Amino acid sequence: MLKLRLKRIGRKRSPSYRLVIMENTTRRDGRPIEEVGYYDPISKKSKFNEDKIRKWLTYGVKPT
Repeated sequence: MLKLRLKRIGRKRSPSYRLVIMENTTRRDGRPIEEVGYYDPISKKSKFNEDKIRKWLTYGVKPT
């Protein structure tokens, strides 16, 4: 089953996240099928590719 989840990147105490499509059995920081956006909680920046997210949601991807 495919899931839409956050993948943590960045250094210690300086996290940032990528919004990715991956298999539910893959570990959190494993290899994604596709990256559809990012989120930086420190600087409050985010960018999401809404077209790709909608496409994957129609394919049955479950957001977590």
